[in-house]
Amino acid sequence: MERTFAIIKPDAVERKITGKILEKIEAAGFTIVGMKRILLSKEQAMGFYYVHKERPFYDELCSYMARSPVVVLAIEKANAIADWRELMGATNPADAEEGTLRKEFGISLGENSVHGSDSPESAAYEIPYFFNALELV
Repeated sequence: MERTFAIIKPDAVERKITGKILEKIEAAGFTIVGMKRILLSKEQAMGFYYVHKERPFYDELCSYMARSPVVVLAIEKANAIADWRELMGATNPADAEEGTLRKEFGISLGENSVHGSDSPESAAYEIPYFFNALELV
């Protein structure tokens, strides 16, 4: 089993489609081992997205992630990282394949409804950023 990290982003939570996304996650064979709805401060978002701090979209991304609640998830299955990336689809919903979460639910490149770890190293950083060991089952 492999674990990865996911976020249901503000645009999806605001549109009340969290349940639809969770249903698709479970239908794809993932087990949710940690989940909570939180409101990030801009500082927390900046810490989480520190790898993008030199990019021109960094401030906008952090403001967006702090504008309203998100749902953070630790999910598990064999090949979880690659399978989650595939289920999410391309970053830009316009480029995402049919059947992916971003194609179905994403609004734009900036508001693409979901986030996911892109490697075992990022999952190892991102999961404990939001969950302690007692919160993972």
